[in-house]
Amino acid sequence: MSPLQIAAILRKRNKDYYKKRLVPEILLSTTFLGANGGLYIVFFCILRKLLGGFNSWSAGFGAALPASYIAILIERKSRRGLLTIYMTNLATETLFRMAVTRGIINPLKHGEVLLFCITASLYMFFFRCKDGLNGFAFSALKFIAGKEEIPNHALVGPSEQDSHTPVESPTTTAAAAAAAAAAIESEPPGRPGSGRPGLLAYIRRLLESVCKRGPRHRCCRHYHDNCVSYCVKGFVRMFSVGYLIQCCLKVPSAFRQMFSKPSRLLSLLYNKDNFQLGAFLGSFVSIYKGTSCLLRWVRDVDDEFHALMAGFLAGTSMFFYKSTSISMYLFSKLVETMYFKGIEAGRFPYFPHADTVLYAISTAICFQAAVMEVQNLRPSYWKFLLRLTQGRFAMMNRKVLDVFGTQASKDFGGVIPKLDPLHITTLLPSGGDTTLG
Repeated sequence: MSPLQIAAILRKRNKDYYKKRLVPEILLSTTFLGANGGLYIVFFCILRKLLGGFNSWSAGFGAALPASYIAILIERKSRRGLLTIYMTNLATETLFRMAVTRGIINPLKHGEVLLFCITASLYMFFFRCKDGLNGFAFSALKFIAGKEEIPNHALVGPSEQDSHTPVESPTTTAAAAAAAAAAIESEPPGRPGSGRPGLLAYIRRLLESVCKRGPRHRCCRHYHDNCVSYCVKGFVRMFSVGYLIQCCLKVPSAFRQMFSKPSRLLSLLYNKDNFQLGAFLGSFVSIYKGTSCLLRWVRDVDDEFHALMAGFLAGTSMFFYKSTSISMYLFSKLVETMYFKGIEAGRFPYFPHADTVLYAISTAICFQAAVMEVQNLRPSYWKFLLRLTQGRFAMMNRKVLDVFGTQASKDFGGVIPKLDPLHITTLLPSGGDTTLG
């Protein structure tokens, strides 16, 4: 199943979309990828002829820049923004790794967690603000945080439950909980021999009474639960979501080995990554909700500025599932959101075709790393390039590129690929020609 099909299912497209538009869009995206790779080879050869050889930038950045710009014009306009964000995120990470390798900057310990904390703080603040977020970003945060955390101005109108649910004070809820517990204790025990069902029923009724009658601040919107059970339920819900997502991602690889290695099915359920993603999502939600409730109790008001602190503290959940890719991607989307808000407010200028130019530059940076210093490129993107070119991207004679000082052959063990002698030259001691193959 392609990403386009997955996106269509998530957006609940109608049948006409699948019949008339899905296949043409897949073909268009396939043409875009083919053009990006094919034109790269074309400009690769053109620069080789024009310059009489290669330098430190022409084999990667120089050839990929015009190729990527032309290729992105083939892709649908609705997809260009997503591709630009992804490649900009990837290029930024690549430049950062290059700077670290050259000793220009020093990496910050747990930097990806700190970046995620800042990003989550601002995202949750915009989620609570009026006209802060809309579209997919708002829907995603609504799913993660829960409808109880939706700001009042985002509601279409007060629900019947909101207008008729009485506000309980801490004293009232505590008294109600005590009364419920006393009522349970006063109930006659079960019949002889049925102690186990009676005990289970007792525990169930006790938990229900605690959840429904426990302390809840008057500003909290979770009317069916107290603040503690509200946080616990949030953790359980998102932990389950994260666990199932990670399991589903591992199903294709496990299914291929189902007959040769049946034990892989058990590892699918008890994989460490499954629990890490679940703990990440579950703790994020529970910390955010718990901090929000605590601030309501302390300040006796429900304020959107609570989301700044709650979101920042919730960001520490990334310690369970550290991912530079997630932090960088969300930060890039946040910058995009803030930039477009600045355009709407008249504070930032609007640049036509900025997405195509930014995509071309970002892709060219990544191709530069793929040629000259693979060790600084994100491993998942390098594997994507190998799959896309059936391994041909690794067949360059990177040994001759070591003269540029980027350790181009570092991850290739000094192996020189077997190439046709009629189409290659060797690196001469005096400088000579440096043909890659």
